[in-house]
Amino acid sequence: MPNVTDPGPHGDSGPGQHALTVIVGAHGGIGIRVGALLAARGDRVRGVIRQADQKADIARVGMEPVVADLESATVTEFTEIVAGARTVIFTAGAGGGSSRERKDAVDRRGVSLVADASAAAKVGRLLLVSAMRVDLVRDGAEPEGASPTFTDYLRAKLAAEQDLRAHQQPWLILRPGQLTDEPGTGHVTLADAVPRGPVSRDDVAAVLVGLANRIDVVHRMLELGVGDTPIEQAVTSLAPADG
Repeated sequence: MPNVTDPGPHGDSGPGQHALTVIVGAHGGIGIRVGALLAARGDRVRGVIRQADQKADIARVGMEPVVADLESATVTEFTEIVAGARTVIFTAGAGGGSSRERKDAVDRRGVSLVADASAAAKVGRLLLVSAMRVDLVRDGAEPEGASPTFTDYLRAKLAAEQDLRAHQQPWLILRPGQLTDEPGTGHVTLADAVPRGPVSRDDVAAVLVGLANRIDVVHRMLELGVGDTPIEQAVTSLAPADG
């Protein structure tokens, strides 16, 4: 299991106190870190995975494994999976070597599927892990020097963001910079816009755990990168939603 940095309690929001969090894409580099941190502090965590042979890895870090395929599951099936959750974290992805069609199916339509299910189940909030450079393809732009595969990835992520922003389900979007497997520092920059650069999956996971506590932060897009601010401070300093 990779090393992760636990951000600890976050002000009045506090740990989830056995709240249920559902992680879609729980076997990925970010998802498994988030699940481990939440489970270690006593939260209930349901980890959605695509392959049955991943169950042992998910259970080993304290999550309840659930096998479901975003490309074939129905809204009804996912509504049952997310029922009772306070937060759903979507960190699934088709992968860099996948086709354009599969990226669209998982990274875009998968988000819409989970948003529909979350709304039906009255989940408190859907937290989407996106990518910092998606604006490069806005309005059909072609990013200079980017491979067709990476461009397809950005298009799917941007479309997912746009679909979620228009959805009735309460949402929060996190755009991390270039992901690395370097050990987390416990310090980040978290704001509406931050300089582009690398950020550790450890630190992304710790920020997501903190954001899971901040159920008052909704309908906002945040960018995440390296920085000097302790993660706890970066999360607790976010302004709550108006009203």
